Amino acid sequence: MAVRKVGHNISGSRGATPASLAYGCGVGAVRLRWAALRQGSLLSLSAAPLLETRVNGAAPDRRGKVRDIYEVDDALLMIATDRISAFDYVLGSGIPDKGKVLTQLSAFWFERTRRIVANHVITTDVHDYPASLRRDVDILRGRSMLVTRTEPIPVECVARGYLSGSGWKEYVATGAVCGIALPEGLRESDRLPQPLFTPATKAQSGHDINISEDEAGRIVGAGLIAELKALTLDLYAFGVAHAESRGIILADTKFEFGRLPDGRVLLIDEVMTPDSSRYWPRDRYEPGGPQPSFDKQFVRDYLEQIRWNKQPPVPSLPDDVVRRTREKYVEAYQRLTDRELQ
Repeated sequence: MAVRKVGHNISGSRGATPASLAYGCGVGAVRLRWAALRQGSLLSLSAAPLLETRVNGAAPDRRGKVRDIYEVDDALLMIATDRISAFDYVLGSGIPDKGKVLTQLSAFWFERTRRIVANHVITTDVHDYPASLRRDVDILRGRSMLVTRTEPIPVECVARGYLSGSGWKEYVATGAVCGIALPEGLRESDRLPQPLFTPATKAQSGHDINISEDEAGRIVGAGLIAELKALTLDLYAFGVAHAESRGIILADTKFEFGRLPDGRVLLIDEVMTPDSSRYWPRDRYEPGGPQPSFDKQFVRDYLEQIRWNKQPPVPSLPDDVVRRTREKYVEAYQRLTDRELQ
């Protein structure tokens, strides 16, 4: 099998079998296990960040902000690099192990949500990859997935349980989020009366644009949007319950779906990672303002501090910002999965 260079969007998927989720033994036990994990790999950087990839000497067929995509026969190879973006630009510095966190946390969720919806993962085990990829296993191990191609559905499916980010800004301006009217007097980061399905599309700049459910239906069809809404809210409820058992609030998250030629809908891309979600530590939750989070908060804070004008040239990050950002990503992974990062 050979790696061939052709232009394709991210897509994926194979069938699935039901899988159950073990919630552990309560938040107290989770804290003890987390304290033990923290003494391990969290506080030391493993290696230099991986910012670019080549497989069999070839450049990727498609390069996103974080992922490099290669076509391998009828499948796609997705590699999560350590690139990090902010304000729609990829920065000059990477975050060591960030791509491993995104891949391994996505794999954790893909496996556990198969009873809700099938997904695009064929395998994450490099020993099961085609022989043509074996020479690059050191790069691929822990940060790549072999997935089946689909036709990506051009609507991003966002579930919100709390009022934050663009949803908060829209509420302040209009009293609604994506056309859904909300009660008066809500504060930033308040828990919503019930989770909302708030679809979005991407502008050419790559920035998300919130749209209403009706607008999304006009793009892909009302029947399909109804199906995606149900899947999105079921997946979100599943993630919320598990995160809660780990002492973490899953405030909101974004899912992407694709379709097979026979019309079946599959969950693709990444699932409930710090890049696609807002995770907050439950013991520090105080509505009425922004919350501490398990993501690139230190990066955004630094860029605001140096008053970057959010235009090229993009800045690089100081070592302490890189280190603290990596710690947050790895902490999120370890607390949610109760595993060491591989």
